[in-house]
Amino acid sequence: MKRGTTLLIGTLLLFAAIPPIAGWLNEPFYLDLFRRVMIFAIAAASLNLILGYGGMVSFGHAAYLGVGGYAVGILAHYGIDNGYLQWAVAIGASAVVALAIGSISVRTSGIYFIMITLAFTQMLYYLGVSIEEFGGDDGLRLARRSQFGDLLDLANPTLFYYVVLAILVLVVFAIHRLVNSRFGMVIRAARSNEARTQAIGFSPYPYRLAAFVISGAICGLAGALLANHTSFLTPDFMHWTRSGEIMFMVILGGIATSAGPVLGASVLLLLEDLLSAWTVHWQIILGPFLVLVVLFARKGLAGLLARDERHG
Repeated sequence: MKRGTTLLIGTLLLFAAIPPIAGWLNEPFYLDLFRRVMIFAIAAASLNLILGYGGMVSFGHAAYLGVGGYAVGILAHYGIDNGYLQWAVAIGASAVVALAIGSISVRTSGIYFIMITLAFTQMLYYLGVSIEEFGGDDGLRLARRSQFGDLLDLANPTLFYYVVLAILVLVVFAIHRLVNSRFGMVIRAARSNEARTQAIGFSPYPYRLAAFVISGAICGLAGALLANHTSFLTPDFMHWTRSGEIMFMVILGGIATSAGPVLGASVLLLLEDLLSAWTVHWQIILGPFLVLVVLFARKGLAGLLARDERHG
C-alpha cells in the first residue's frame, strides 16, 4: 500500500474517532470543528478534480458552494424541508450552473479561464446580495435542517458528523476511481499535452466539460452540507476569497493526490482555529507558514509525506 493511501486512511480513521474523543473530553465543539473541516475537504476534493488532474485553475469554485447552500435555504424558506429533494436540487442546480459556466470557460485556458470563472462567481455573489427576499447581504437563517424522516436526524450532532464523514469517504473514493479510469486518463493527458491528445483521437473539450460539471455538482453537495452545518446562509459562501481558500487547501495538501484536499483542509482550518484562539493577529503567523510550505514542499503536504505517490 502506498504511503499516501496509508496517510489518507489514517486521517479518515482519525476523523472517525473524533466523536468518542469529544464525548470523553466533554468538548462537543470538536464535532462542529471537524465537521466543518470535512465539508471543506469535500469542496477541495471537487476542485482537485479539475485543478489537479485537469489543469483547470478555477477561481470561481465557491459559486457551487453557494448555489448548493442556497438551494437548501430557499426551499426551506418556502417550507420545503425534505432532505432528499433539497440535496438533489443542490446537486442538480450546481451541475447546471457549472455546465453554463464551463461551456464558455473550458474553451479557454490560462488567465482567460481564471477571469471567466471569477467573473461568473462574482455575478452570483452580487445576485445573492441584491435579493432582499432571501436576506440579501444580511443572510438567510435556516429554520430547520434537512429532514430525512426516521432514517437520519441531522439535529443529532454525532449522526450528522458521521453522515458528512461517509460522504467524504464516498467522494474521495469516487474521484480516485474516476481519475484512474479511461475518462481520467484523457483528462490528465489533455492537461499534459492537448495537441497530442487530439492527435490520438480524443477531443479534450467534452471530457473537460464533463469533469467541470461533476466537480461543480460535488461542490454543490458540500454547499448543502455547509448550510445544514451553519444553519445560516450568506452571499459570502460565493465570494472570490472563499474560492481562494478552497484552492489553497488543494495546493497546501497536494495537487493531484487523493489525500491532498483532506490534508490541506485539515491543516488550514485547524491552524486557523488554533491561532485565532491564541492571538487576534493570527494571520501574521499563518501567512508566513503557508508561504514556507508552498516554497519548500512544492507537491504539498501529501507529496512531502508520500514522495512515491503519483496519482493518489
